[in-house]
Amino acid sequence: MKKIIVVLISFGLMIAPGFAQNFPEDEKAIMAVLDDFHDAAAKADKDRYLGHFTENGVFLGTDEWERWPLHPDFTDYVEMRFANGGWSYHSEKKNINFSKDGMVAWFDETSISNRNGGRFRGSGVLEKIDGTWKIAHYVLSFLVYNEVAGEVGGIINTEREKRGEN
Repeated sequence: MKKIIVVLISFGLMIAPGFAQNFPEDEKAIMAVLDDFHDAAAKADKDRYLGHFTENGVFLGTDEWERWPLHPDFTDYVEMRFANGGWSYHSEKKNINFSKDGMVAWFDETSISNRNGGRFRGSGVLEKIDGTWKIAHYVLSFLVYNEVAGEVGGIINTEREKRGEN
């Protein structure tokens, strides 16, 4: 009897991680979340867009002061911006990684602005909550070629001086 219990426990420990980790399906689900997130922004669909975030989600924008907690700051900002239309990006490439238990994922994506061709990096963290992937943290940053980084840094320093920042 003891041998049977040990075998059953061992077998259970071997297969349990397989049930918790369905990475190919989860990867597809996360790609769909990110694609729908961008589609909702392009269509200025506030509820669908914000619905992709966890309750304590955070969006980090491209300006250094832009750290937007979902409630109330980012929700208010999105409502104001979407009143005049959303913003439109298309993703060229996504990379997704998972925690060992498969309940947390982090990603990076290269996105292009459909309005002006600007290149951005979106990166962040998603949590699987009640079987649904939600964005806990999203970071949007400009992509800058290394060859022009010095010029960009100079422009930023000039702007900081104009603003009286050190």
